[in-house]
Amino acid sequence: MKTDSRPIGVFDSGMGGLTAVKELINILPGEDIIYLGDTARVPYGTRSRETILRYAVQDFEFLKRKGVKFIIAACGTASSVMIGEEMFPKEECTGVILPAVEAACKATKNKKIGVIATGASIRSGSYERCISGIMPEAEVYSKACPMFVPLVENGYCGRDCEPAVAIAKEYLEPLRDEGIDTLILGCTHYPLLSGIIGDILGSGVKLISSGAEAGKFAKKLLAEKGLLNGRQSGGSIRLYCTDSPELFCENAERFIELDGILAEKCSLD
Repeated sequence: MKTDSRPIGVFDSGMGGLTAVKELINILPGEDIIYLGDTARVPYGTRSRETILRYAVQDFEFLKRKGVKFIIAACGTASSVMIGEEMFPKEECTGVILPAVEAACKATKNKKIGVIATGASIRSGSYERCISGIMPEAEVYSKACPMFVPLVENGYCGRDCEPAVAIAKEYLEPLRDEGIDTLILGCTHYPLLSGIIGDILGSGVKLISSGAEAGKFAKKLLAEKGLLNGRQSGGSIRLYCTDSPELFCENAERFIELDGILAEKCSLD
Protein backbone atom coordinates (compact mmCIF):
# COMPACT_ATOMS: atom_id res chain seq x y z
CA MET A 1 0.00 0.00 0.00
CA LYS A 2 1.32 3.43 -0.94
CA THR A 3 2.16 5.69 2.02
CA ASP A 4 3.67 9.14 2.54
CA SER A 5 5.53 10.03 5.74
CA ARG A 6 5.55 13.78 5.19
CA PRO A 7 3.54 15.93 7.64
CA ILE A 8 0.21 17.66 7.09
CA GLY A 9 0.34 21.47 7.19
CA VAL A 10 -2.35 23.67 8.74
CA PHE A 11 -2.42 27.46 8.92
CA ASP A 12 -4.68 30.13 10.37
CA SER A 13 -4.52 33.80 11.25
CA GLY A 14 -4.25 32.86 14.92
CA MET A 15 -5.41 30.09 17.23
CA GLY A 16 -8.66 29.06 15.56
CA GLY A 17 -7.14 26.60 13.12
CA LEU A 18 -6.24 24.41 16.08
CA THR A 19 -9.87 23.21 15.93
CA ALA A 20 -8.88 21.53 12.64
CA VAL A 21 -5.73 20.17 14.29
CA LYS A 22 -7.83 18.71 17.12
CA GLU A 23 -9.98 16.89 14.57
CA LEU A 24 -6.88 15.59 12.77
CA ILE A 25 -5.45 14.29 16.04
CA ASN A 26 -8.70 12.42 16.68
CA ILE A 27 -9.15 10.88 13.24
CA LEU A 28 -5.51 10.55 12.12
CA PRO A 29 -3.55 9.97 15.34
CA GLY A 30 -0.53 8.62 13.46
CA GLU A 31 -0.01 11.64 11.23
CA ASP A 32 2.57 14.35 11.89
CA ILE A 33 1.19 17.90 11.81
CA ILE A 34 2.85 21.28 11.35
CA TYR A 35 0.73 24.26 12.39
CA LEU A 36 1.30 27.94 11.64
CA GLY A 37 -0.62 30.61 13.52
CA ASP A 38 -0.03 34.12 12.19
CA THR A 39 -0.69 35.61 15.61
CA ALA A 40 1.16 38.85 14.88
CA ARG A 41 -1.43 39.80 12.24
CA VAL A 42 -4.64 38.31 13.66
CA PRO A 43 -7.43 38.86 12.73
CA TYR A 44 -7.42 38.63 8.94
CA GLY A 45 -11.13 39.41 8.76
CA THR A 46 -10.67 43.17 9.03
CA ARG A 47 -8.16 43.40 6.14
CA SER A 48 -8.60 44.06 2.43
CA ARG A 49 -8.84 41.17 -0.02
CA GLU A 50 -5.40 42.00 -1.44
CA THR A 51 -3.79 41.96 2.01
CA ILE A 52 -5.49 38.69 3.00
CA LEU A 53 -4.35 37.05 -0.23
CA ARG A 54 -0.76 38.19 0.37
CA TYR A 55 -0.86 36.79 3.90
CA ALA A 56 -2.32 33.48 2.65
CA VAL A 57 0.47 33.14 0.06
CA GLN A 58 3.11 33.73 2.76
CA ASP A 59 1.46 31.17 5.07
CA PHE A 60 1.21 28.63 2.24
CA GLU A 61 4.83 29.09 1.17
CA PHE A 62 6.08 28.79 4.77
CA LEU A 63 4.44 25.38 5.13
CA LYS A 64 5.65 24.23 1.70
CA ARG A 65 9.20 25.00 2.80
CA LYS A 66 8.62 22.71 5.78
CA GLY A 67 8.02 19.82 3.38
CA VAL A 68 4.35 19.16 4.04
CA LYS A 69 2.36 16.87 1.75
CA PHE A 70 -0.96 18.71 2.03
CA ILE A 71 -2.14 22.03 3.47
CA ILE A 72 -5.39 22.93 5.21
CA ALA A 73 -6.13 26.65 5.13
CA ALA A 74 -7.99 26.51 8.44
CA CYS A 75 -8.96 30.15 8.18
CA GLY A 76 -12.35 31.02 6.75
CA THR A 77 -11.17 34.46 5.72
CA ALA A 78 -8.11 33.15 3.87
CA SER A 79 -10.18 30.34 2.34
CA SER A 80 -12.64 32.86 0.93
CA VAL A 81 -9.95 34.65 -1.10
CA MET A 82 -8.01 31.52 -2.13
CA ILE A 83 -10.87 30.02 -4.17
CA GLY A 84 -9.92 29.96 -7.85
CA GLU A 85 -6.42 31.36 -7.31
CA GLU A 86 -3.83 29.41 -9.32
CA MET A 87 -1.15 29.56 -6.62
CA PHE A 88 -3.27 27.25 -4.44
CA PRO A 89 -3.60 23.97 -6.42
CA LYS A 90 -6.56 21.83 -5.35
CA GLU A 91 -4.37 18.73 -5.19
CA GLU A 92 -2.11 20.44 -2.64
CA CYS A 93 -4.55 22.18 -0.30
CA THR A 94 -8.09 22.72 0.87
CA GLY A 95 -9.86 25.56 2.58
CA VAL A 96 -12.66 25.25 5.11
CA ILE A 97 -15.56 26.58 3.06
CA LEU A 98 -16.56 23.68 0.80
CA PRO A 99 -16.26 20.95 3.48
CA ALA A 100 -18.44 23.00 5.85
CA VAL A 101 -21.00 23.77 3.15
CA GLU A 102 -21.29 20.12 2.13
CA ALA A 103 -21.88 19.13 5.76
CA ALA A 104 -24.48 21.87 6.25
CA CYS A 105 -26.42 20.91 3.13
CA LYS A 106 -26.54 17.30 4.35
CA ALA A 107 -27.63 18.35 7.85
CA THR A 108 -30.40 20.85 7.10
CA LYS A 109 -34.01 19.69 7.18
CA ASN A 110 -35.83 22.95 6.41
CA LYS A 111 -33.17 24.29 4.00
CA LYS A 112 -32.62 27.41 6.10
CA ILE A 113 -28.88 27.67 6.69
CA GLY A 114 -27.13 30.32 8.75
CA VAL A 115 -23.52 31.39 8.26
CA ILE A 116 -21.45 33.36 10.75
CA ALA A 117 -17.94 34.42 9.83
CA THR A 118 -15.57 37.38 9.71
CA GLY A 119 -16.53 40.49 7.81
CA ALA A 120 -14.19 39.65 4.93
CA SER A 121 -15.63 36.14 4.56
CA ILE A 122 -19.20 37.41 4.53
CA ARG A 123 -18.39 40.18 2.05
CA SER A 124 -16.82 37.64 -0.31
CA GLY A 125 -20.11 35.76 -0.68
CA SER A 126 -18.17 32.47 -0.87
CA TYR A 127 -20.43 30.52 1.46
CA GLU A 128 -23.58 31.66 -0.32
CA ARG A 129 -22.19 30.71 -3.73
CA CYS A 130 -21.07 27.27 -2.55
CA ILE A 131 -24.41 26.56 -0.87
CA SER A 132 -26.29 27.69 -3.98
CA GLY A 133 -24.16 25.37 -6.11
CA ILE A 134 -25.10 22.35 -3.99
CA MET A 135 -28.62 23.29 -2.84
CA PRO A 136 -30.06 26.08 -5.03
CA GLU A 137 -33.33 26.13 -3.12
CA ALA A 138 -31.67 26.80 0.24
CA GLU A 139 -32.25 30.07 2.07
CA VAL A 140 -28.98 31.44 3.45
CA TYR A 141 -28.78 33.93 6.29
CA SER A 142 -25.31 35.38 6.81
CA LYS A 143 -23.94 37.48 9.64
CA ALA A 144 -20.51 38.99 10.18
CA CYS A 145 -19.33 38.53 13.78
CA PRO A 146 -16.18 40.69 14.03
CA MET A 147 -15.95 40.56 17.83
CA PHE A 148 -15.86 36.77 18.11
CA VAL A 149 -12.19 36.33 17.13
CA PRO A 150 -10.78 38.81 19.70
CA LEU A 151 -13.06 37.32 22.36
CA VAL A 152 -11.71 33.82 21.71
CA GLU A 153 -8.09 34.91 21.32
CA ASN A 154 -8.29 36.56 24.74
CA GLY A 155 -10.10 33.71 26.48
CA TYR A 156 -13.56 35.31 26.77
CA CYS A 157 -15.54 32.31 25.61
CA GLY A 158 -17.10 30.64 28.65
CA ARG A 159 -20.87 30.20 28.77
CA ASP A 160 -21.01 32.43 31.86
CA CYS A 161 -18.96 35.24 30.27
CA GLU A 162 -21.44 38.12 30.25
CA PRO A 163 -19.72 40.28 27.57
CA ALA A 164 -19.46 37.30 25.19
CA VAL A 165 -23.07 36.30 25.80
CA ALA A 166 -24.31 39.85 25.18
CA ILE A 167 -22.37 40.19 21.92
CA ALA A 168 -23.43 36.72 20.75
CA LYS A 169 -27.10 37.50 21.37
CA GLU A 170 -26.83 40.62 19.22
CA TYR A 171 -25.31 38.62 16.38
CA LEU A 172 -27.37 35.45 16.63
CA GLU A 173 -30.90 36.33 17.67
CA PRO A 174 -31.82 37.62 14.16
CA LEU A 175 -30.67 34.28 12.69
CA ARG A 176 -32.66 32.35 15.28
CA ASP A 177 -35.73 34.42 14.45
CA GLU A 178 -35.38 33.47 10.76
CA GLY A 179 -35.87 29.83 11.75
CA ILE A 180 -32.51 28.39 10.68
CA ASP A 181 -31.95 24.74 11.60
CA THR A 182 -28.25 24.64 10.67
CA LEU A 183 -25.46 27.12 11.38
CA ILE A 184 -22.02 27.10 9.79
CA LEU A 185 -19.34 28.34 12.17
CA GLY A 186 -17.44 29.92 9.30
CA CYS A 187 -14.38 30.86 11.32
CA THR A 188 -12.32 28.21 13.07
CA HIS A 189 -12.23 30.31 16.25
CA TYR A 190 -15.98 30.04 16.70
CA PRO A 191 -16.26 26.45 18.03
CA LEU A 192 -14.85 27.69 21.33
CA LEU A 193 -18.02 29.77 21.59
CA SER A 194 -20.27 26.85 20.70
CA GLY A 195 -21.63 26.61 24.25
CA ILE A 196 -22.86 30.19 24.12
CA ILE A 197 -24.04 29.84 20.53
CA GLY A 198 -25.96 26.66 21.35
CA ASP A 199 -27.61 28.26 24.36
CA ILE A 200 -28.89 31.15 22.24
CA LEU A 201 -30.02 29.15 19.20
CA GLY A 202 -31.37 26.12 21.03
CA SER A 203 -30.83 22.40 20.61
CA GLY A 204 -32.79 22.29 17.35
CA VAL A 205 -30.01 24.06 15.44
CA LYS A 206 -27.11 21.94 14.18
CA LEU A 207 -23.72 23.62 14.51
CA ILE A 208 -21.19 22.88 11.74
CA SER A 209 -17.53 23.40 12.68
CA SER A 210 -15.65 24.45 9.56
CA GLY A 211 -12.31 23.32 11.05
CA ALA A 212 -13.56 19.87 12.00
CA GLU A 213 -15.17 19.36 8.59
CA ALA A 214 -11.93 20.40 6.87
CA GLY A 215 -10.09 17.77 8.90
CA LYS A 216 -12.54 15.06 7.82
CA PHE A 217 -12.28 16.22 4.20
CA ALA A 218 -8.47 16.09 4.35
CA LYS A 219 -8.51 12.53 5.69
CA LYS A 220 -10.77 11.38 2.85
CA LEU A 221 -8.65 13.09 0.20
CA LEU A 222 -5.33 11.87 1.56
CA ALA A 223 -6.66 8.31 1.78
CA GLU A 224 -7.86 8.43 -1.82
CA LYS A 225 -4.46 9.68 -3.01
CA GLY A 226 -2.44 7.21 -0.95
CA LEU A 227 -0.83 10.01 1.06
CA LEU A 228 -1.47 8.75 4.59
CA ASN A 229 1.61 7.50 6.45
CA GLY A 230 -0.02 4.24 7.53
CA ARG A 231 0.62 4.69 11.26
CA GLN A 232 -2.24 4.30 13.73
CA SER A 233 -0.62 6.28 16.55
CA GLY A 234 2.44 8.29 17.50
CA GLY A 235 1.85 11.39 15.40
CA SER A 236 3.73 14.56 16.36
CA ILE A 237 2.71 18.23 16.37
CA ARG A 238 5.05 21.14 15.60
CA LEU A 239 3.66 24.59 16.26
CA TYR A 240 4.86 27.89 14.82
CA CYS A 241 3.56 31.39 15.51
CA THR A 242 4.56 34.89 14.44
CA ASP A 243 4.21 36.54 17.86
CA SER A 244 4.82 35.49 21.48
CA PRO A 245 5.25 31.68 21.73
CA GLU A 246 4.42 31.84 25.45
CA LEU A 247 1.03 33.46 24.89
CA PHE A 248 0.38 31.15 21.94
CA CYS A 249 1.01 28.02 24.01
CA GLU A 250 -1.06 29.29 26.91
CA ASN A 251 -4.07 29.76 24.61
CA ALA A 252 -3.41 26.71 22.43
CA GLU A 253 -4.06 24.37 25.35
CA ARG A 254 -7.71 25.50 25.35
CA PHE A 255 -8.10 24.52 21.71
CA ILE A 256 -6.51 21.08 21.56
CA GLU A 257 -6.57 20.12 25.25
CA LEU A 258 -2.98 18.92 25.41
CA ASP A 259 -0.49 19.71 28.16
CA GLY A 260 3.10 20.74 27.66
CA ILE A 261 2.59 22.46 24.32
CA LEU A 262 5.66 24.17 22.85
CA ALA A 263 5.79 26.61 19.94
CA GLU A 264 8.53 28.29 17.95
CA LYS A 265 8.40 31.89 16.79
CA CYS A 266 8.91 32.39 13.06
CA SER A 267 8.92 35.18 10.47
CA LEU A 268 6.94 35.18 7.23
CA ASP A 269 8.74 38.13 5.61
